[in-house]
Amino acid sequence: MNTSSIFTEDIKTEKPEIQIQGRLITDAPILKPEENQAAWERGKQFADEIEARYITDFEKPETDKMVHVSTFLECSGILFMTYYANTHAAEEDPGHQTARLVFCPTEHPERKTFLDIQSVGDDCAGQRVNLVYDTILARKDENTLMILWTAKIGDTYYRLYRPFDLTTKTLGAVGVNRFRVGKVTNDFSTTGIIRALTENGIGYKTMYSDIGIMQKFTTRTEHGECFYYTGAYSGDFNCIIKSRDFITWEYVAAPDFPNLSKWENAVFVQNDICYYFVRQHDETPFGFLCTYHLDRGTWSSPVLVSDCQSRSDFIQYDGQLYLFHAPIDRTHIGVLRIDPNDLQNSKPILCAKMHTSCFYPFVQYLCDGTLAMSYTVDRQHIRMARFDFSKYIGA
Repeated sequence: MNTSSIFTEDIKTEKPEIQIQGRLITDAPILKPEENQAAWERGKQFADEIEARYITDFEKPETDKMVHVSTFLECSGILFMTYYANTHAAEEDPGHQTARLVFCPTEHPERKTFLDIQSVGDDCAGQRVNLVYDTILARKDENTLMILWTAKIGDTYYRLYRPFDLTTKTLGAVGVNRFRVGKVTNDFSTTGIIRALTENGIGYKTMYSDIGIMQKFTTRTEHGECFYYTGAYSGDFNCIIKSRDFITWEYVAAPDFPNLSKWENAVFVQNDICYYFVRQHDETPFGFLCTYHLDRGTWSSPVLVSDCQSRSDFIQYDGQLYLFHAPIDRTHIGVLRIDPNDLQNSKPILCAKMHTSCFYPFVQYLCDGTLAMSYTVDRQHIRMARFDFSKYIGA
C-alpha cells in the first residue's frame, strides 16, 4: 500500500508556537467525598454488588500477560469489548502491545471471538508499527462499529481507526483520524495537533508520549447535524473534541485557567453545557471539575475533587449527571452527583473500597436499559459486572 494513501503531510505554518505552562489551581472550592460516612456505607454495598454480578473477563487467557483500558457496548445481544494487551510480558509496554477487539453473546459470555486490530511489528501503509496504545470503541451507524487506537508509525504517534461490519463480523482497512482546527485539517498526530493549533494562534500545554481519545461519547445537534463529543489528550495537553463520523475530529476548547492537568479528561455534554473533569499531576491530591458553555465559549471556575489521578467517567441516570472517579487510589471508586447549578454543591453518592483493584472504570448502558461497568484488575483482567444504580441515589 502506498503510504500517501493513508498519511498526509501537515500544513506548514510560519506562526510561532504558543506553549502554556501548567500552574497550581488556587482559591478553588474543594470537595472531599471520602469524608462522607454515608457514602462509605453505600460504597460497601456497591463493591459487594460488583463482585456478585460479575459477567466475564475479556482478556485472552492463552496469550495476554497484561491488559488495560476497556471500552464496551452491546449490539443486538452481542457484547463488544476493546482494550490493549501485552503478549510478551506482564507490564504496560507499548513496544509489545496489541490493540484487541473481543465479542461474545451477552447470554453466553464464554463464547468469545478475539480479533487483533493491530500489533507492534505490523506493516501500516508500508511502515512498521513501533508502538501501540489506547484502544476504544464506538458505534458509527446501525451496521458499523469504529475501533480507534494510538500507534507510533516511524517517529510519530497517530490516532488510527478500523471499521467493523456488524453483519459480516469483519474488519475494514486501517485509516488515519484527522484533526481539524478552524480551516486547518491535519492527520490526528502529535505534529498535526501542534501545527493546526499554531496556525490558528491557539496555545497548548506540553505534549508527550501517546495521544488519547476518551471512550464516552455524548451527542449534540448543531445546524441539523449530530456531533459526538469527547475528550482528547497527550501529556499535559487536554481538550474537548467533536466529530460527525468518528474519523475527523474538530478541536472545541481547552480550559483557559491555570491548572496542572495531565492525561485523561472526562467529557459529557448536556444541551449547551459540556461537563469536564480531568486528573492532574501527581503532586496534587485533586482533579478538577468545571463546565464549558458551548454557545458562549466560556469556562466556569474549577472545583477541586479528591482524586488519586486516575481516569474518570460521567454517566447520566434518570436525568441527573454523575461522575465516577478514584478518590483515594485505584482500589477505590467514588461517585459524585453533579449539581448543574452550582458545581461546588455536588454531592458524594458513594465511596467504595472494591474487592479488587479497579482501574479506569467505564460505565455504559446495556440494551435492556441496565448499567454495567468494565474495569482493569491489576492490569491482568479486563472485567465486566452489572449493577443497579437506583440502590445508591436515593440519599
